[in-house]
Amino acid sequence: MASGTDNSTARPVSAKVVISGGFGVGKTTFVSAVSEIAPLRTEAKMTSAASGVDDATFVQQKTSTTVAMDFGKITVDQGLVLYVFGTPGQDRFGFMWNDITAGALGALILVDTRRLDECFNAIDFFEQRGVPFIIGLNQFDGAPAHDVNDIREALDLASSVPIVRTDARNADEALDTLVQLLSHILTTLSAKAAEEMAAAPQAAAVAAGPEQRPAPVVTNDMRSAAMSALAAERGVS
Repeated sequence: MASGTDNSTARPVSAKVVISGGFGVGKTTFVSAVSEIAPLRTEAKMTSAASGVDDATFVQQKTSTTVAMDFGKITVDQGLVLYVFGTPGQDRFGFMWNDITAGALGALILVDTRRLDECFNAIDFFEQRGVPFIIGLNQFDGAPAHDVNDIREALDLASSVPIVRTDARNADEALDTLVQLLSHILTTLSAKAAEEMAAAPQAAAVAAGPEQRPAPVVTNDMRSAAMSALAAERGVS
C-alpha cells in the first residue's frame, strides 16, 4: 500500500493579483491575453457624454471602457491558480478599487509612456496599502521608449520597484510580466518575514520590561551582622 499524501488530489493554492493603471492603458487587453478562461468583462460603450471626462487623445480607437472590473484565471501549475482582476481606469470608478484589490498579493500597474502622469493615482493607492507592485510599460505603437531610469525618476519610484517593458496584446510577454510580478511578491514577502523575525527578540525584550537582575544571596554571616547592627541601634546588648 502506498503511503504519504497523494498530491494529485490536493486542492491547488489560489492567489489574487491586480492589473491596474489609468484610462486606456491596456488592462482589459492584458487580462484577456493571459486568462485561460473567457475573461469576465464589465464594459460599456463610450459615448459623447464622456468626451469631457475621459481623455481619449492617444486611444481614439477605443470604443468601450471598463465600468467595474475584468476577471481572468491562470493555472500556473498543479499547485497554484492565479485569479487576475483588472480595475477600472477612470477616477469616477475609483470607489470600487478597495473591494477589487482586497486580499491581493500584488499588483501590476500598466503605464502608457505618452501619459505617465495618469499612473500616479495607482502608485499612491498601492504604496499607501503596502501592496507590492511592479510597473509595466505597455508598448503602444508610436509611444516613446524612455530610458527606465528616467521613468523611475519621473515616477519617484524606489529602486526596489521593478520596471519592465511588456505588450498587453502578446500572451507570452504578458505571462512573462506576471512571472516577474510573482517573483517580486515573493522577494518582498520574504524580506518582510526576515525583518519580523529579526525584530521579534527585541520586541519580546521590550515587552518583558527592564532586564531582571538575580536576587542577592543572603548568607548567615550577613544575617548575623545585620542583627547585631540592628541591636546596637536600638541599644539592646
